[in-house]
Amino acid sequence: MDSISVPTPMTHIQFAISNRVAYIVLNRPPMNVLTIKMMREINQALDQISKLLPGEVCSIVFVAAPGSQAFSAGTAVEEHRAEVSYQMLNEFHLIYRNLTILGKPVVGVVNGQALGGGCELVASCDLVIATPNAKFAQPEIRLGVFPPMASILLPRVIGVRRTAQMLLTGEVLDAQEALKAGLINYVVPEDQLATKSEELLNVLRGFSGPVLECARRALHTSILNDIDEIMEKLEDQYLNQLMSLKDPHEGLDAFLNKRKPVWKHR
Repeated sequence: MDSISVPTPMTHIQFAISNRVAYIVLNRPPMNVLTIKMMREINQALDQISKLLPGEVCSIVFVAAPGSQAFSAGTAVEEHRAEVSYQMLNEFHLIYRNLTILGKPVVGVVNGQALGGGCELVASCDLVIATPNAKFAQPEIRLGVFPPMASILLPRVIGVRRTAQMLLTGEVLDAQEALKAGLINYVVPEDQLATKSEELLNVLRGFSGPVLECARRALHTSILNDIDEIMEKLEDQYLNQLMSLKDPHEGLDAFLNKRKPVWKHR
């Protein structure tokens, strides 16, 4: 099986299935900022994968379109505003929920920055290959908000202390620091990125698709079995507690208007 026809046209992503691998290409260069529409397309792609036979896709790959300066600079800041933040959180968290339901091993291929929601997307992957110029950060605290998905996933991936550094200070990890922390699996030169990715995918192609799904589900059951309940609680905390404060609105407005925030501490 070389490729499977993908009928739904996409605007913000490229979606293709080739040689048992589903490629979701973030296609809003240069920074691949995740908008609600873009995340909706990702979920539409995942829905199409769910309709295939178990053996037709052995892995899902997230990668940036050629020419991008970043893997993803995160979710669109303007969509953190109270009037649309529910839709933003819902679509973003639905990506993780759909990946969990599908059970396919998820591979992230990172060249450039993975910030905010981009870093959370990396944390959602099972295997991550990055280039030396990759950067990883959760800078939301600077905008007066916090990242719910990172609050759940990162402590399990890199530990509580390192997560605290990232979430509470906005610390940026370079590729080697991310490798040491356990956020990514491999660091390779940019000109070897495609070769290493194909090498890893060929390993996955060599296994039974349904067995890979069972193995991934077992892994996620053992470390993330309470994630849906926690996600609901953090969504409530974000939407009903955080967004009732004045400072989140000040931070977001300051970023959008390119000025320094003036915190009211309330």
